Amino acid sequence: MSKIAVLGTGSWGTALASVLADNQVDVTMWSHREAAAVEINDQHRNQKYLPDVELPTNLKATASMATVLRDIDILVLAVPTKAIREVIASINTQLDHPVVVVHVSKGIEPETNLRISEIITDAMTPSLVAAVVALSGPSHAEEVCRRMPTTLTAASTDESAAKLVQNAFSNLNLRVYTHHDIIGTEIGGALKNIIALGAGISDGVGNGDNAKAALITRGMREIIRLGEAVGAEEETFSGLTGIGDLIVTCTSQHSRNWQTGYRLGKGETLTEVLASVGMIVEGVRTTEAVYLWAKKLQISMPITEAIYGILYDEKSPTVAVDELMGRQKKKRILS
Repeated sequence: MSKIAVLGTGSWGTALASVLADNQVDVTMWSHREAAAVEINDQHRNQKYLPDVELPTNLKATASMATVLRDIDILVLAVPTKAIREVIASINTQLDHPVVVVHVSKGIEPETNLRISEIITDAMTPSLVAAVVALSGPSHAEEVCRRMPTTLTAASTDESAAKLVQNAFSNLNLRVYTHHDIIGTEIGGALKNIIALGAGISDGVGNGDNAKAALITRGMREIIRLGEAVGAEEETFSGLTGIGDLIVTCTSQHSRNWQTGYRLGKGETLTEVLASVGMIVEGVRTTEAVYLWAKKLQISMPITEAIYGILYDEKSPTVAVDELMGRQKKKRILS
């Protein structure tokens, strides 16, 4: 039985740690806030991120990085994309043996255009990394914590590491598949947040179901277009980490990206929305990164460009929609 550390006590990290605790895995969470660790240990709650959810009594937490890393086999990184390098810098000084590194974040690093697994291999001491696995799929923490049926994919070029993660997390409520295409898995997980912002904006301005269906469909083509350009397999985007994750994020009010887009569509500014959300909205940062990346690669991504204009150039959502609808007429093609 593996000993596992989950770094990060946000909603998703807490949900996955709860799954491991349900599976009777020796799991400990790490929080940069002592108060959060105390609340999890003493009250079996994480009220800030998962209100009114009772956590397993065998789930432990600590604010000590040295303690949480001691003798572990698997390290789960459940921190926002922008915090990964800072957390890895601490890991490098306090971990003394190789581990399987699992990441559950969904984003692209601005300027470098690195996926999460690439950030890990770039920043983490090589001798500490036995393998890297991306755990991703259509999943909301709120539902996972309430033990509602969910499916995920453990993607890695190391099949044995993917199977190790599959076995640790799988139970009657959470089914985990393995897959080798970590590039496609990460691209799908990151870029669907951009389209979910757009879906929220569309709902916010009252465009209806027809518009959202078109947005999801054409958004998927943009994701595939960029994914294939950087080495992903097109088939991956037909699975859980592609269309599955895109559907759930674009259609559920649990989604922070959808919520953010919806409020933008209702007329709030990005600054106002982000100030009140209280959690990281990965799609905002990813939109900027992918917009610039697509320009560099000379890939057409009109929906991403429209959402970038709304987020960063204060373009009116209705103007952005008009521009998308008024683009040059095309034959129906898959690319």
